[in-house]
Amino acid sequence: MNDKQRFHAIMNFEPPDRMLYWEQGFWGGTVERWYTEGMPMNHGVDGNPLWGETVRGPATPIRPQDRFSRDVIESTGLDKPSLKVPVELYICPGFEEQILEKKDERLLVRDQMGITKYITDNRGTVPHFVAWPIQSMEDFEQLAAERLNPDTVERFPPDWQQHVERLNSYDGVVSIGGSPCGFFGAPRYLMGEIGLMMGYLDNPELIRRMTDHLADLWVAIFDRVLSEVKLDCIHLWEDMSYKNGPLISPALVEEFMVPAYRKVTDVARSHGVNVVLLDTDGDCTKLIPEFLKGGITGLYPFEVQAGMDVKSVREAFPRLQILGGIDKKEVALGPQHIDRELERRLPGMVEGGGYIPMLDHQVPPDVSFENYRYYRKRIAELTSA
Repeated sequence: MNDKQRFHAIMNFEPPDRMLYWEQGFWGGTVERWYTEGMPMNHGVDGNPLWGETVRGPATPIRPQDRFSRDVIESTGLDKPSLKVPVELYICPGFEEQILEKKDERLLVRDQMGITKYITDNRGTVPHFVAWPIQSMEDFEQLAAERLNPDTVERFPPDWQQHVERLNSYDGVVSIGGSPCGFFGAPRYLMGEIGLMMGYLDNPELIRRMTDHLADLWVAIFDRVLSEVKLDCIHLWEDMSYKNGPLISPALVEEFMVPAYRKVTDVARSHGVNVVLLDTDGDCTKLIPEFLKGGITGLYPFEVQAGMDVKSVREAFPRLQILGGIDKKEVALGPQHIDRELERRLPGMVEGGGYIPMLDHQVPPDVSFENYRYYRKRIAELTSA
C-alpha cells in the first residue's frame, strides 16, 4: 500500500499493510534542539521558524510556503506529508500589514487578517491582541463584500492547473481546509474570543450571518476544487475547548454551527470525500455528538492533560476516527515512560481501526531526539501486523 491507500484503509476501519506514521507537528525549538543532538542537517527547515512556531508534521497538510522539515521526516521514519490544496479560503485580498505604532522593541501592528495587536520586533513572543475587524453587522457586510467573495480571482494561484496535476498524481494524502477554516475558529479571528462568545447571546443575528456566509464561501470553493482535484480529506479547525471543557455549550454548537457543518460535509460527500477531520484542543467530549450531527467523521489531537482518553472516546463513539492521544509529557521522560504510555493507549485501538497514534499536540522542545526516535520505533513495533 502507499500512504493514500493506508490512510483510507485506516479511516474506513479496514486493516492496512502497516500503520501510517504521522505526527501533527513540532515546535521550531524542537527541531533546533534535535540538530544539536545529532539529527542530520541535509535540508534545513523551510520557513526559518522561531522557537515557538510550528513546523508542520505529515498529518497537518502543507502548502509550498509552509514551515516543514524533510530532515525530521527522514531521520525519524515518518511518512510523507499530507499536501494542502493551495487556495485561499479566508480573507482575500488580505489587509495590508501596517505598523501603527513603535515604541522601543514593541510594535502595534495590523496584520493581514485585520487584527490589531502588539508584537515585538523579533516576533518571538506571544502577541497581545487589541482589536478585531468586526464590531457590527455593517462591518461584516463590508468585509464580506470586499474580502470574503468566493469568486475573487486571487483565491486560486495563477498556475492552478499545474497544482491540479501535481496533487492528482500524489500517492500521499491530499486535503483542503485547516486553520482558520472553522465556524468557531474563523469568527473568533473576526471578533475575538470574548466578542464572539458574547455575540452568541447579545447579537445572534450577526453570528448567524457570519456563520452562514462562511459556509457558503467554503461550499463554493470546495465545490470548484473537488470538481478538479481528487481529495482524500477535509480539515476543519476550531480550538473551541480548554482543559475544563468547551468554550460554548453543545446547544449553541447545535444551533449555530451544525447547519453550517452540514453544508460543508454534504458538498464533500457529493464529490466522494468521506473523511472530515476536526482539530480542537482541550476537552471537547460534550461536543462530539454535535460534531457527528454535522457530518464530522474524526477528531484530533485528544489532549491528555485535558482529560481526553482515546479508549474512553472510542468506547462512547465506536465509529469516530481518532488521531493523537499519546501524552507528550510521558514521551519526554524516556523509554520506560514511553513503553508504559503506549501500553496504556494502543491496545485495542489499532486493531479496531480508525486510529492513527500521534502525540496529543505538537512535539515540544523537552522531547529529546533520542526519546522521540525510541517512541516512533516502539509505535512501529507495536502496530505491526
